[in-house]
Amino acid sequence: MGMSFSPTWSGDRNAMNPAIGKRIDYRGITKAYGKHVALKPTDLTIEAGEFFAIIGPSGSGKTTLLGLTAGFVAPSGGDIVIGGHSIGGIPPFKRNIGMVFQNYSLFLHKTVAENIAFPLKMRGTSPQEIETRVADALAQVRLSEFAGRLPSALSGGQQQRVAFARAAVYNPSLLIMDEPLSALDKNLREGLQFEIKQLHAKFGSTVLYVTHDQGEAAAMANRIAIMNAGEIVQIGSARELYSKPRNRFVASFLGSANLFAIEKMERRGSGAVAHCAGGLTINGILSGDVGAKACVCIRPEAMTITPVRIDRDNALEGEVIDTTFSNGIQRHWVRLGTGAVVEQQQHINRDRYAASAGQRVFIEWNASDCLIINAE
Repeated sequence: MGMSFSPTWSGDRNAMNPAIGKRIDYRGITKAYGKHVALKPTDLTIEAGEFFAIIGPSGSGKTTLLGLTAGFVAPSGGDIVIGGHSIGGIPPFKRNIGMVFQNYSLFLHKTVAENIAFPLKMRGTSPQEIETRVADALAQVRLSEFAGRLPSALSGGQQQRVAFARAAVYNPSLLIMDEPLSALDKNLREGLQFEIKQLHAKFGSTVLYVTHDQGEAAAMANRIAIMNAGEIVQIGSARELYSKPRNRFVASFLGSANLFAIEKMERRGSGAVAHCAGGLTINGILSGDVGAKACVCIRPEAMTITPVRIDRDNALEGEVIDTTFSNGIQRHWVRLGTGAVVEQQQHINRDRYAASAGQRVFIEWNASDCLIINAE
């Protein structure tokens, strides 16, 4: 990508030391507005120096959790402990938390250097130290030559890098990033995802990253928490959440999934035979503890499409009703004999079969790629 980063900060402030980031413990933290519970009692630990993302639909509680952490919202119960010390009752400006927002929140009348210097001045840092830290921060975000410019003279991506530098320049133990890239176009977002990951490794702060973009969280975070209806549903790496979703909500929220409600299930060791609507029978494996209400989850890329009839388990006939091609990925939507529509996707190469709308095809998959998960 042609990106470069200076290897160290100058001085002995230990700004690159991952120990700057502190562990965060949420202990039964909860928030209610009258009878409405925005956040149910929540226990969560974010490790020191970790890049932790929170995703979920609108109203899931992620913004409430962020507000409680920053001190903008008072809890109804529980506590938040950072680095072994409770921050309950401590005002936002004394919590040593850096903030990066979607709209940058830069001072438009101040230069880039003055914006970055602002939090240092508010903390009574000496002029000499401010000059050194600002110069180092500008070098880290590759904006040294823009120090004297106003934010209005910068692109959206450059303004966001200024916002990051301003938030990190005073070595906060925690850096909160609230939808920081959502106002940018796709290509710029992807470039800044890489940059923020690199900068996080250098600055060393613990990062709490809130976003609605599942792909963004998957590309950047060490771990992800998926929230819904005021509670954390599942926590794990992007790979864990995608390959072993706990329930239907997680499976459908993170990536594409073909889901079939199960009417009857026959357990066989770690596997099961699922009988679904329309007489559809599917062999799969059980994903953890599965309750009475369960469903089948098959990821589109686990399916194979072929024009040739196959005599095996998990092979179904259907008609292609639509196809799309984007960035080397071919997607097929196939209506099965039961009326259900499944999505199949594959990387395109000259040896792969690609169907057209209206064709009769067979869809197949291995039982090991078919998860039986909780429906609730």
